[in-house]
Amino acid sequence: MAWQRTARHRNVQGAAEAAAFARLPVLVPPQQVHRPVVASRIPLLQPGREPGKAGHTGSNIAVQITPHCDQPKNQEARGTGGAAPLAGGASLAAALGRSAQRRAMVGPTDVTPPLAGKIPRTPIRAKRSRQPQKQHAPHCVWAKARSGPTLQWHIPLEARRLESNAEKALEALKEIQSEHATVKRDGRWKHGLPARDLVIGDIVELRVGDKVPADMRVLQLISSTLRVEQGSLTGETSSVNKTSHKIHLEDTDIQGKECMVFAGTTIVNGSAVCVVTGTGMATEIGKIHSQIQEASQEEDDTPLKKKLNEFGEALTAIIGVICILVWLINVKYFLTWEYVDGWPTNFKFSFEKCTYYFEIAVALAVAAIPEGLPAVITTCLALGTRKMAQKNALVRKLPSVETLGCTTVICSDKTGTLTTNQMSAVRLVAIGRWPDTLRNFKVDGTTYDPSDGKIHDWPTLNMDDNLQMIAKIAALCNDASIAHSEHQYVATGMPTEAALKVLVEKMGLPGGYTPSLDSSDLLRCCQWWNNDAKRVGTLEFDRTRKSMGVIVKKAETGKNLLLVKSVGYRFSYNVALSFLFASGAVENLLERSAYIQLLDGSVVLLDEGAKALVLSTLREMSGSALRCLGFAYKEDLAEFATYDGEEHPAHKYLLDPAYYSSIENNLIFCGFVGLRDPPREEVHKAIEDCRAAGIRVMVITGDNKETAEAICREIGVFGPSENISSMSFAGKEFMALPDKKKILRQTGGLLFSRAEPKHKQEIVRLLKEDGEVVAMTGDGVNDAPALKLADIGIAMGITGTEVAKEASDMVLADDNFSTIVSAVGEGRSIYNNMKAFIRYMISSNIGEVASIFLTSALGIPEGLIPVQLLWVNLVTDGPPATALGFNPPDKDIMKKPPRRSDDSLITPWILFRYMVIGLYVGIATVGIFIIWYTHGSFLGIDLASDGHTLVSYSQLSNWGQCPSWEGFNVSSFTAGARTFNFDENPCDYFQGGKIKATTLSLSVLVSIEMFNSLNALSEDGSLLSMPPWVNPWLLLAMSVSFGLHFLILYVPFLTQIFGIVPLSFNEWLLVVAVAFPVVLIDEVLKFVGRCLTARARKQLGKRKEE
Repeated sequence: MAWQRTARHRNVQGAAEAAAFARLPVLVPPQQVHRPVVASRIPLLQPGREPGKAGHTGSNIAVQITPHCDQPKNQEARGTGGAAPLAGGASLAAALGRSAQRRAMVGPTDVTPPLAGKIPRTPIRAKRSRQPQKQHAPHCVWAKARSGPTLQWHIPLEARRLESNAEKALEALKEIQSEHATVKRDGRWKHGLPARDLVIGDIVELRVGDKVPADMRVLQLISSTLRVEQGSLTGETSSVNKTSHKIHLEDTDIQGKECMVFAGTTIVNGSAVCVVTGTGMATEIGKIHSQIQEASQEEDDTPLKKKLNEFGEALTAIIGVICILVWLINVKYFLTWEYVDGWPTNFKFSFEKCTYYFEIAVALAVAAIPEGLPAVITTCLALGTRKMAQKNALVRKLPSVETLGCTTVICSDKTGTLTTNQMSAVRLVAIGRWPDTLRNFKVDGTTYDPSDGKIHDWPTLNMDDNLQMIAKIAALCNDASIAHSEHQYVATGMPTEAALKVLVEKMGLPGGYTPSLDSSDLLRCCQWWNNDAKRVGTLEFDRTRKSMGVIVKKAETGKNLLLVKSVGYRFSYNVALSFLFASGAVENLLERSAYIQLLDGSVVLLDEGAKALVLSTLREMSGSALRCLGFAYKEDLAEFATYDGEEHPAHKYLLDPAYYSSIENNLIFCGFVGLRDPPREEVHKAIEDCRAAGIRVMVITGDNKETAEAICREIGVFGPSENISSMSFAGKEFMALPDKKKILRQTGGLLFSRAEPKHKQEIVRLLKEDGEVVAMTGDGVNDAPALKLADIGIAMGITGTEVAKEASDMVLADDNFSTIVSAVGEGRSIYNNMKAFIRYMISSNIGEVASIFLTSALGIPEGLIPVQLLWVNLVTDGPPATALGFNPPDKDIMKKPPRRSDDSLITPWILFRYMVIGLYVGIATVGIFIIWYTHGSFLGIDLASDGHTLVSYSQLSNWGQCPSWEGFNVSSFTAGARTFNFDENPCDYFQGGKIKATTLSLSVLVSIEMFNSLNALSEDGSLLSMPPWVNPWLLLAMSVSFGLHFLILYVPFLTQIFGIVPLSFNEWLLVVAVAFPVVLIDEVLKFVGRCLTARARKQLGKRKEE
């Protein structure tokens, strides 16, 4: 009945469960335990009792936990369903299963989001064709549009957005976890046990294709080898071998823990029995889960958001002060008093006039606030995402478009981003006519496409026997396959073996032979070799031999042949001793070879001279960090000469991996090949563009140090002969340095190899603390926390996991580093364009403020009413401001250093220009209002044809005293189709009669802002160098804005709404004459700005020379 109690215990919830768990001691996760034995005593449930119920008592049991890579100390833990020896009561095992006891100690053993229950979750479907930026666009648009008049950001909704994004990443993380496991419980193997029910100490069987359900220690290999694909955790390009041998290094990184398999990884070859050492949040993937959550809480505002917040706060304060000031200036008009004996008395207050001047203050606020700015910024960013999408950069978070423009550091993964992530052969070495001669063939191509590239100097129709044997071994001693899918070639199996099959296709077939398969078959040459010799037996790879062998039966003769291929050879360079040393698979293959095959197929003894030549060639190839695979074969197979399957007497030897070395001896060596994951062709130029743009490139990879250094030299991160001893570090080496920031502040590139998730996060954190704007690329689960923490997280669209994509701000559809550089250039252009329309809108708004302020200060009737100002700000200003987002990028935009993230959005010089332009706008709008009242003509343009009455400036500025004027009469005048008569109340001429003057002021304001939009094409460039037609969208937008203005001028019911009348041709001439000088004024200011900039650069150059 133990299972009933276990089930009852698992169903305990609520207060009872909380009370029971509160009494439990803290369990140290096994990953953090470095002592041989850790004992913890926990209360166990009495049979038949539930926690929290009356009568509950507890007894103590000592639980023993073994470290990661130490052999279990107890035979029970090694071979039974329990993992830890128990002591303290024989009846307890019957009362409660050990697995339930452990679960009571550690709690839930699945990876549970910390925010569980707060946010509804929906399944995330892993569809490559999905465009992430559309999914997150609503959040981004709201993040900008909600800015409102004061450009403030709504904190609760922003927090909800960040929380939601984190949840999606965590849900995607859960998808890669295993759901079931084969576990040994009560002495029996149980299949399909839910993975969340695993506990520390469970014995689990893993086979090919299984997802590892928890962190486990390998107890015993069932097969001769165990290979695990753990690239999502470590960034390694290929599967890794696992062993049951002990490793005692406490600070060993994930890659070095060869006796451990980790949750979320996949078994690609072999089978083994393992013991669970970590579950749930205590696993490596659980740590990543926690790190994603922590990083999501640390997300900072984007540089633009910070600047707009600062600008909004400053603008709010300035507007408030000006509004109060304007209202106070006009106190004398609605509050009067008399002085008696030096003291003010007889106060008279006019509520009507007080309200009137309060409306003026409100109009001032309306004029000062750029109501259309948030919408225009959002539109510009959205247009930027569209441009980036055309360049294969899919933006998921709208503000990241602008943040890219100020990126100072790009932390890039190597595999798949700087390289193609497709292993390819680059050099084939075959034996010549004599043992001391080698033939070298250069191989082109960087993908799994067999037609990509060729072999130079290849004897196409005359393949000699030696080359045929190399092709045969590469084709038959191979388990990989290649398929064509969605315009790309996809490999299944080991990348090195896939590269060998592509090499076989490029080698072709011996002269006189043609493939019997249809020409559309991708691997028709490999299939031809498979038809030529049938594979009947396999000697699996193991770490001792570092090779794989197959026994084949030739179709023509029926004779068996042993084909052997070495695996995974690399050279290392010892800096301290300054020499190259060779150790690896090819060397082992040479040691087991007694003969060598020559060009014509003849076999001779392998002497020391031939060995030395092969090793010398391998050393030469080590400079490019190639992975070298050797080829050998054997004809005299003794007991395997007639081997044909499992029924053969010699089959028993194939079941014992220890016997393989005796089979693979006295081999005939026939050549080797160098392979690598080649760099992308366009990466070198992209690195140069980054250097020219002042952007530092740091390569952070989980790959081998020597390989990464060679790639970095080739793509230009390091110079060919540059001393990189202070620029290249393994992850652990860097973490051990006392002054990490000093290393990160170096100019030029940096390389961090064998990097784990914690290393990547630390690098990003230190860079951000130093004020850098960091873009981080990644594709694996291990990259997700760093992607979340970086200013710009960039995930790979093809090879990237859903976890990485959900944690990112942008997704590269083509996984190409050069796309990032293009996106940075686009981000800079977008920022420049945003500055252009901010410059345009703010200068226009300053003009409106100046207009109202001058109106109030001069005491003349208001020239613009709030509804007109609102129309200008929201409607007529909008199209030109949006069109400025289409400004073409500067030609030297990627030759300038990135702007600092703390650079002011508005510099003192730009503010001065705003003020000058704004002052002119105010003078022009108020001036034309005064001109209409006081002048019959101006600049030779007749204004009195409508018959309106002219008044003096003194009368206009003291219009409030009109009722006390004697003999003041006003004649009627026409405006459009309307006639205005003031016989009953002549003083109404300054209110009801100002409709024409108001129309002129509004038209001047609109016209000046249209001309001012031309000024915004470039911050310092003259219109002579950047004419208006460089941005045809702006000309179209100006036409639209003028069209909208004409609409409210000449549509009768709209004229009544806005309180305006149609203008005559002469009046339009005056409007244009008053508005156009704004272009000339800004041209002068730009010229001064260029002179100041040139002077500053000259002085900076002199300082550098000194």
